[in-house]
Amino acid sequence: MTKRERFLETSLKLINEKGFKATTMRDIAHSLNCEVANVYNYIDSKQSLLETYLFGISNEFHAAIDTIIDSNASSEEKIRLIIRIHIDLMVKKPYELALLVNEWRNLKEPKLGTFLAERVVYENKVKSVLKEGMEAKDFKPMNIEIATYTFLSTLRWLHDKYTDLPIKINPKEIEEQISEFVFSGISKK
Repeated sequence: MTKRERFLETSLKLINEKGFKATTMRDIAHSLNCEVANVYNYIDSKQSLLETYLFGISNEFHAAIDTIIDSNASSEEKIRLIIRIHIDLMVKKPYELALLVNEWRNLKEPKLGTFLAERVVYENKVKSVLKEGMEAKDFKPMNIEIATYTFLSTLRWLHDKYTDLPIKINPKEIEEQISEFVFSGISKK
């Protein structure tokens, strides 16, 4: 692991433990056994660290959902793939996902406005998949807003339960259980 990778991992863990506002550059330096000035070799500010991670993980979600939407998969399979990307990112990048869910409010303008606009775009992409399934009569007719936000809420808590657990996570099992839960609510089958 490079010094930069160690710095980034340590920073993410601290922010996850203490929260963005409560984590100081001094805390990060102390965890790395270095001087505060050395921390600035890796980032310009704590705010830039937050921006880098939030927009990075957001871009990963957008790229994945764009691929899903552009595919020839059925609506049901698209929903399953969306569930899979959320679980995959939770397993691979739990601290970044925790930032995405818990710390976005700490962004400063104009980045906050940009982030919120991107979040609405993502939600609309999910909404389009659910709507497609309703129009194809694969999914029950329901209020699209409620369906979208309920679906996304089902996925957003994952990082909170599985980040820092000493047990090995079985992503396939989680995916199957969440898919079963979601489809018991929306599928017409």
